[in-house]
Order: sequence, then C-alpha cells, then structure tokens
Amino acid sequence: MRLLDRYLLRELLIPLAYCLIGFLIFWIVFNLFNELSELQKHQLDALDIAHYYLIRASADLWLVLPVALLLAMLYALTNHARHQELTAIRAAGVSLWRLAAPYLAVGILLSLALFALNELWVPNSAEMAEQILHRHLPSQRKPSAQQWEQNLGFINERAKRTWLIQAYDMAADIMIRPHIDWTLASGARRVINAEGAYRCNGVWIFTNVQELVFPPIPDALPTPNETNLLAMEEFSETPEQIESYIRIHKIRLDRFRDIRKAQFSISEILDYRRLHSKDASKRALLDTKLHGRLAAPWTCLVVVLIALPFGAASGRRNVFVGVASSISICFTYFVILQVALAVGSGGIVPPWLAAWAPNLLFAASAIALTWRVR
Repeated sequence: MRLLDRYLLRELLIPLAYCLIGFLIFWIVFNLFNELSELQKHQLDALDIAHYYLIRASADLWLVLPVALLLAMLYALTNHARHQELTAIRAAGVSLWRLAAPYLAVGILLSLALFALNELWVPNSAEMAEQILHRHLPSQRKPSAQQWEQNLGFINERAKRTWLIQAYDMAADIMIRPHIDWTLASGARRVINAEGAYRCNGVWIFTNVQELVFPPIPDALPTPNETNLLAMEEFSETPEQIESYIRIHKIRLDRFRDIRKAQFSISEILDYRRLHSKDASKRALLDTKLHGRLAAPWTCLVVVLIALPFGAASGRRNVFVGVASSISICFTYFVILQVALAVGSGGIVPPWLAAWAPNLLFAASAIALTWRVR
C-alpha cells in the first residue's frame, strides 16, 4: 500500500502547491493594486513590500489553505475518477476510507501547522506589518500617538493588585505616574505612587517613589517611605498582559467589525481570564475566540472529509465541476462560521457550540455522504 499512498500523495500535493501559490499571488496582486499609492507614500522599496505582504499573507493563510486544499482534493479525486483509477483501486479490495488515509494524514498535518501558525504568529502579525509600513517615515510623521494609552486602569484580580497609570507607552514599556495598590498576604495594604516606571530585565523599576504601608488595623496611620528607585521583582504583570488587556478592552461588542478583526492567542485569552476572572463583560467574546482558535485549524481535516464524497462519486464529470463545488462549499462554510461566531460572541449560544458547530455540521454531513458512496 505504500506505493499507492505515495502515488495518491503526489497527485494531491502537486495541485495543492499550484492552488496555494495561485491563490497567494492573486491575493497579493489584488491588494497591491489597491494599496500601491499608500505603499509609495510610506516610501517602501521592493524588499519592504515583499516583507510586508509575506507577513500579511501568512496571517490570512488560515483562510487560503483550506480553500486551496479543497480545490486540490476535488481536482485530484475527479481526475482519478475520470480515468477509472478509483474503480480499479476499490475493485482490488481497498476501501474508500483506506484509500483516503494519505489525504486524512495531510489534513491532520496541515491542521497542526495552522494551529501553530495561529498561536505563534497571527496575533502579532498586524503590529509587525504596521512597523514595516512606517519604518521609513520621519519620526515626526510616525503614528507615535497610537503607542500611548492614556488613563489606563489595570486590575490583577489574582494578586489583588490595582494599577492606575496616567500614560503608558506600549512600544517602550514606560509608565508615567503609575499608582499601584494591593493587599499583602499578612493583610497589610501597600500603595506605591511613582513619577515613572520602566521594564528592565523582566522587572518593573519605579522612579521617585512615595510608598505607603497600611497595617491591618482599622483607621491605623500608614508608614511612609520615599526612594529614588524601587525594583519590584514580586510584580508578575508583564507588558504583554497589559497590552492584551488594552486591546481586549478596546473591543466594542456592538461593532461586528471589531469582533471579527480581534486576534488573540490562546495564551493571551487564558492569561486574561486568569487575571480578570470577575470581568463578565467580554466573557462570551473571549470564550468564543478561545474555542474558535481551537476549532479553526481543523478546517483542513474537514475539507478532506467534504472532498471525499464529492470527488469519489464524480464519475465522468468535468474537472471544472470541482472548482464550482469548492467555491460553493467554502462560501457556505465561511458564512455559517461568521454567523456562528457572531451569535457566540453575543452570548446567544454557548461559545463552544458557536465555534465548533460549522466543523461538526460539515464533518458529519461529509461522513454520511461518504458512507453512501461506499
């Protein structure tokens, strides 16, 4: 069976490579025509433009790869069926599910690759693309105002620590006039008022500090202390946690565009839920995003299941039927996916159901159709 598996893989991977490269070229050319004047305005050279679109294209690979895989699967299976190869293979005693083993393996591997890409690369891709877009602009023309967050309130519920920051530079991890208030394990309350703070070697360093320690006694006077520099190694809050807090709180639940464009890694969502367990305002949104992160990569495996009954039963139909079928299937799938994520983010249906329903629906339908082909 190894010879058959190698043959089927070769006949799949070649059109998959063509489809993936073709989709990416079409996507880049389309966007390049729309954004060419903007790229020239930002003084990007050819290498910068290539780097810019490499990052943007990799961020959208979760959308392009399943479509390319479905089209390649339908093309390969339709070709096999037209030349009666599937009939000969099945007549030799090979079941349709055994024949599909190399396709399922490809679907699983691509799903795992997409999962790693979505978790490690996609959440920061928009920021990286913006940095490339503005790298050649003079300092006075760069959108530096967007790096500062004014009047930031950050609460670490797990450590019972409240941060009030007059201004926070998200690019340099610098705070202006931070105020930190928290309760110690002994019951004493500690307050820090500083002129500024910065991050150094994983530790928050506060400058020109006024510190107050309230003993765990009602109406007791605090013990004051002043120092020029204060390193707080016990503070577990990281710049990444603060920045994800800022981005999550900027999402408006009444704007579908904000909900759809919001990209968070699983670790960011879990960190936020751990630090802000009592914040119920965006719980449905974050739970839906979390399950969506887990469910999205498995689209590659689902499209393999979808392609099996459509391709294996295609007979002598034209190859272009596969193109029409893939477009229709993908359009239907992504419409259902967006609607499901929207109602899940709004708390109308359970988040896990909203995220997994499209995959479960299409996978179950595909398995039922494949069983009928057998």
